[in-house]
Amino acid sequence: MYYIGIDIGGTNLKAGLVDESYRITATKKQPLQFESMEQMGETLAGMAIALAEENGIARDQIASVGMGFPGPVDDRRGVVIKTVNIPIRFMPVAEMFHRRWADVPVHLGNDADCAALGEYYHYEDKNIESLILVTLGTGIGTGIILGGRIHTGINGCAGEGGHTIIVHGGEQCTCGRKGCWERYGSANALIRQTMAAMEQHKDSMMWEMVGDSDHVGGRTAFEAMRRGDAAAKAVVDQYLRYLADGLSNFVNIFQPEVIALGGGVSHERDEDLLLPLQSMVLEDCFGREADRHTRLVKARLGNDAGIIGAALLGLQGGSH
Repeated sequence: MYYIGIDIGGTNLKAGLVDESYRITATKKQPLQFESMEQMGETLAGMAIALAEENGIARDQIASVGMGFPGPVDDRRGVVIKTVNIPIRFMPVAEMFHRRWADVPVHLGNDADCAALGEYYHYEDKNIESLILVTLGTGIGTGIILGGRIHTGINGCAGEGGHTIIVHGGEQCTCGRKGCWERYGSANALIRQTMAAMEQHKDSMMWEMVGDSDHVGGRTAFEAMRRGDAAAKAVVDQYLRYLADGLSNFVNIFQPEVIALGGGVSHERDEDLLLPLQSMVLEDCFGREADRHTRLVKARLGNDAGIIGAALLGLQGGSH
């Protein structure tokens, strides 16, 4: 049997055929061209059908189809409540899908939750029951797996760790609050912090590396720090402190077996990111004297996590 997962991004739709070993065996990608919710439903069903047909897989060999959306969903009713950057509101996706493919179970998930589920099923220790994925990108995406299941909360909106406050009265966030973790710990936040430091330190090596502020990236401060730049080291030290504050909050609330870090920033060398974070988080956490602690690791699946997790939503139980 196979599972189909579709990852709905702000730019592209990516579908994958996943086998019983939880591996992607084939993919299909196309640009997101949103015209209406009706057209979107047609497109999603068409992608899934084409993916199976193009790879010689009969429809009765597909155990389920799962979709990850950038926003809250109600999987019980098969409805996407709303999405970020796509004008979707209360879209009955499962009902629309079944007009084209009536007899396949359809499952919906939040994209960050799906990515967390993918990482969970691919984690090296198959005996774990809890994993939290933290993705450092434009914002901070988080997905929470507890007892082997996605924790969605009462309304499908749980797991928004990026919108916990770490600086009271701090920077304005797009969610309406001030001082959210993603305003300080995301890749975009790191870029803003780097640019601010460069403005304060015109003699910083970072200027030579990027030429102008338009070319500052998430790796600029780390690379300059490795070359001995003091201003860059101060940026990295402060950024790690912000990350550790948010991660420690997660540990203190959930004490998960694993926290996996994803996103571009997570690709920095272990000695510059992962190892200092492991030490800082352990030092900050309640229960640090206990004999077992949360393992802080790097995520493994990259962009495949969302597809694999969406495909495996069917293993979470229930059907539509």
